[in-house]
Formats: sequence, structure tokens, C-alpha cells
Amino acid sequence: MSRKSTVKRREFIKAVPAAVIGTITCPYLAAKARAFEKADHWAHHSGPGSIRLPSSGEEKMEKPVKYIEVKVRSVKGTCGMGHQPGDIVKITDQGVDGKICIHALYSMLPAAFAMLYEARFPWLTENPDKKTHACPDAANPVVFEITRIRG
Repeated sequence: MSRKSTVKRREFIKAVPAAVIGTITCPYLAAKARAFEKADHWAHHSGPGSIRLPSSGEEKMEKPVKYIEVKVRSVKGTCGMGHQPGDIVKITDQGVDGKICIHALYSMLPAAFAMLYEARFPWLTENPDKKTHACPDAANPVVFEITRIRG
């Protein structure tokens, strides 16, 4: 095998991740462009880059997320941490305020962090700002309700 073919292979391997990311994000970028065009249809510019949303209820912007509230919904068995229904913990981008089992926190943190930054889960059809999460202890399950608090 010549050195020349090895270099081409390495260049190919370096380029593949960028191509895959480009292919994956293209539908997202196209959807964003369509949404912008739709917004531009009824936008009124009062200055460079400013868009006024319609006031007739066509579409309203949501308030930003202040924090994520984690509430204990139910406890079956004996929770080692002593969680009781109604216990509340707040998660912000600054940290966690309240008492929560590290195992439950570790398992729910990806969803809570995603919700903090406006992620949408397609299976949350009834209320996209509220989801449930089960503690990883199957013998003594604790069910949490994770809620986006807007403000």
C-alpha cells in the first residue's frame, strides 16, 4: 500500500463526521428557514433585525424557563433517601436547590437539563413542559414529575 492512498483515507475519515453532521442538520436548517419565511410574512420591521409577532393570537412566544422543578409524585417501598410525595427540588443552570438522591438526580439530569434549554420531546403531547421520571431503584421506585417553570 502506498503512502499516497493512506493520506487520502485519513482525509476521508476526517471529512466523514462533518458530512454526517451536515446531512443531519440540513433538515433542521431548512425547517428554520421555512419558519423564518413564515414569520417574515406578517413581520413588521421597526429597525434592523427586529420582528414584531402577531397580536391576533396566531402565534405567541413562550416565556423563558426560570428553572426546572422536580417533585416527588409517589414512593413505593422504602426510599433510602427518605423522599416523600410532595418533596420539591429546583434545578437551574447554577445548580440544584434541595435534597435529592444522587442516583435519581444522575438518571434524570439529561432530561432536566434539556428541558431547561427548551428541548421538546415528541412523546409529551399533552403538556410539553411536564414529564415523569422513575428512580433507577426498581425495588423501591420513586416517581418524579419534572416541570419547566417559566417566568
